[in-house]
Amino acid sequence: MILIRLARPADAPACARIVDEWIEATDWMARDIDYDGLVRALTDGMAKRRIYVAGDPVVGYLAFQPEKAHITGFYCACQGQGIGKALLDNLKENRDYLRLNTHVPNVAAQRFYRREGFVPVKEMDGETPEAPRELRMEWRA
Repeated sequence: MILIRLARPADAPACARIVDEWIEATDWMARDIDYDGLVRALTDGMAKRRIYVAGDPVVGYLAFQPEKAHITGFYCACQGQGIGKALLDNLKENRDYLRLNTHVPNVAAQRFYRREGFVPVKEMDGETPEAPRELRMEWRA
C-alpha cells in the first residue's frame, strides 16, 4: 500500500526534484525554471491548493484546486509502480468530476489518463509561447 498524505512545506524539495528530473529527461520540454524556482513555486503553491504526496520518501505528488476540480500538477519519480494510480484514486474519492491539462507530446500520460477514465475535451496553446500545446481531459464518475 502506498502512503498518501497532504504535503508539508518540507516536502517541496522532494517534489521539485521529481519535476526537475522529469524536465531534464524530456527532450520536448523547454526548461523555463530551475530547481530552486521549482522549490519556491511548490512551497508557495501549498497555500493556494491541496498538494498530496505519495511515499516516504516522497516518490510522487498531485496538486489540486478543489474549487475548480482541477489537477494542476501530477508527477511521479517512476512509472508502472502504481504511484500515480494511488494518488489519483485518493483524489477521486467522494468526487464526481475532475479535469486536468496534459502536454500534447506526453502520449504516455494521456494513455494513463484514458485508462483512468479521463476523456479528451479540447486542445489549447501552452501557458507560454515556448510551452507545448496542451490537451484538456476530464473525468466523470
